[in-house]
Amino acid sequence: MTDVEFLAFLIVDGALAGAIYALVALVFVVVYKAARIANFAVGEFVMLATRMVAAGLHGLGLSLGGALGLGGAGMVAVALGFNQGILRPLAGQPLMSLIMVTLGLGSLMRGCTAIAFAGIPGRIASPVVLDSLVVGGVPVSSDKLVAAGVAIVCVIAVSWFFRGSRTGLALRAIASDPQMAMGVGIDLHRHFAITWAMVGILSVLAGTLWALASGSGFGLQLLGLRVFPIVILGGLDSIPGTVIGAFVVGVLESLTAGYIDPVVGSAFSQVAAYLVLLAVLFVRPFGLFGRPDIERI
Repeated sequence: MTDVEFLAFLIVDGALAGAIYALVALVFVVVYKAARIANFAVGEFVMLATRMVAAGLHGLGLSLGGALGLGGAGMVAVALGFNQGILRPLAGQPLMSLIMVTLGLGSLMRGCTAIAFAGIPGRIASPVVLDSLVVGGVPVSSDKLVAAGVAIVCVIAVSWFFRGSRTGLALRAIASDPQMAMGVGIDLHRHFAITWAMVGILSVLAGTLWALASGSGFGLQLLGLRVFPIVILGGLDSIPGTVIGAFVVGVLESLTAGYIDPVVGSAFSQVAAYLVLLAVLFVRPFGLFGRPDIERI
């Protein structure tokens, strides 16, 4: 492989990973966009969702479609239970309280998942065996290509939901001014429940696609750590910014893994995105596509 082909391979591989990063990041963005809650249990939501799908495949012998349905139903139940049983009683509490609750939920999910799904393989295999493609001398993983394509379709669907549907418009109104939204008859609790149901479904899709592309469902809670540079770079409530940030982080990690890690060590690619994040925050503290909060005094 020539130097140009190697560079192209790294860029393509990073872009494919970035498409799935974007879907994982939406697990954070949809909650913040609608309810202004920072969900720091993103990785644990995705991890639990993947283990539910794997349990359906390996434990119950379901097809991939059936396992996705099982995982979707389970994660919607978990997300709605968290919203109804914990977040709703905490309505009006300081933001720090809500952040600590999501951190505690993440710890609880990690411990319970290890016990409940002990002995169940985390790997999710593709139902169709696809041969790798070679485009212009650059090898491209078919599994990653399919997973990235599905992730992009999901991101487009979520973006349309917030911009083109009445429910999405209501969620945007709630995020902008909850009191005014209540004044015009929008049911906040119903729409928050819809938001968390979306979190459950997106967690299943993101975790399954990552497991299909990477060949393993382990370590998904660490995937959540890669989300935070993405959402902060793009702007916490900006879906287009999240998508661009995801591709930037994916390509950046791939390039640093290919060129810098062999020189300075394999850990640099894991922190490169955070270094870029710090540089961007010095210039735009609210992210590349985020909007600063302006309050009249």
